[in-house]
Amino acid sequence: MGRDFFKEKISTHPPIPFIPLSEKKMLNRKIAPSIQEVRNLVLPKPQKIQLDNGIPVYVLDFPGQEILKIEVVYHAGRPEENKRLAARATARMLREGTGSHTGAEIAEHFDFYGGSLSVPTNLDTSNFLLFSLKKYAAELIPLFADVLQDPIFPEVELETFRRTSVQELQVELEKVDVLSYRKVTELIFGEHHPYGYNSVAEDYAALQRADLVQHFNTWYTPSNCMMFASGRVDDEVLLMLNQYFGQNKKTGQVSGYQAPDILSKPNKVKFPLPASLQSGIRVGRRLFNRKHPDFDGMFVLNTILGGYFGSRLMTNIREKKGYTYNIYSTADSMQHDGCLYIATEVNADKSAATLRAIFAEMKKLREQPIMDDELLMVRNYLLGMLLNGLDGAMNTSDVVRSLLVEGLPLESFETTVQTIRTITPEQIQALAVKYLQPEDYWVVTVG
Repeated sequence: MGRDFFKEKISTHPPIPFIPLSEKKMLNRKIAPSIQEVRNLVLPKPQKIQLDNGIPVYVLDFPGQEILKIEVVYHAGRPEENKRLAARATARMLREGTGSHTGAEIAEHFDFYGGSLSVPTNLDTSNFLLFSLKKYAAELIPLFADVLQDPIFPEVELETFRRTSVQELQVELEKVDVLSYRKVTELIFGEHHPYGYNSVAEDYAALQRADLVQHFNTWYTPSNCMMFASGRVDDEVLLMLNQYFGQNKKTGQVSGYQAPDILSKPNKVKFPLPASLQSGIRVGRRLFNRKHPDFDGMFVLNTILGGYFGSRLMTNIREKKGYTYNIYSTADSMQHDGCLYIATEVNADKSAATLRAIFAEMKKLREQPIMDDELLMVRNYLLGMLLNGLDGAMNTSDVVRSLLVEGLPLESFETTVQTIRTITPEQIQALAVKYLQPEDYWVVTVG
């Protein structure tokens, strides 16, 4: 029956008509497709639950997925340190052993079940990310909780951390981009500010196990913790989170850090580095965090200036003048402060010309309103970037976490979208007049 059946099925299809190539409508590939506006940019609202000890858990459940992502955030970053680098060292050392597992056993267990435990670098908080298949959650969540609640900070592993960190630092300090970034942030915030101080070999050498224990005991507490669960988050997962995290009754301090005033006057600073083939340039100023009313507008202005490949700085200094391979500007927002800086690396003989071109672009933004076609391109770029940030449970969870950790309501996402869609050339020019004045910027040249 098989051969006759297939013949019968094939014979029921209507014949495909022959159309001569000359009659087919060919696409004109010289004409770009029309630009479509990004619509329906809405941040999904997580379900909020509380564990028995009060830890808030923000849940984005996507039942169709098999992956699970759990992020635990402690307000235990640089602003909470009593000793330099204590926050970073504590976060890095948690995986090196607990009261019941060695560091090697922890790593082997996560590998065996295909999970991963990562510690993203962050100035304000200590973040810990668990990725797992849902079916292995019961094997990985208990160990994840053990790592975060019962570390022993082995002295041998701490010595390894000190040694490797100093070696990595020595390599980094030979790079002009690293040196210029370290110097400009130190000048913007001050060398004693949590966002301004730079690690040196002596800081690592001074770290003692007692410093890590003290930092952990003070700040790694339920009252200082937030959790974010996304992907396949069913009742079983939530019960495990409550069982292994919600029964911790440890007490400690709650962060009440206040950023100090900064009174230094910006200036031009040069640092020679004879062995370097290029000069690193950083032009920067203090700004503000995301709670400031001008932040969303500056988000747009910074994109125009140097925040994407079609920016003013890229178009002029890379594409037209050929001074550099890459130049960009970024508006860094931290929990308690922020800064705006422009970064590039050029040949030493082009440093002065590059700086003149940078300040010329800032002047144009102060004196001339942006044209509608350029603003439309920036709007579409930013809306597309935000849309990409909502692609799937994992990305959406990152957006939710970034807002809530910085103390912002989830509705601020829609406020940002509205600003991008409606900001006018006149409003952008007003922001440029306010925040792109050359006397407000430190100029650092290393090389």
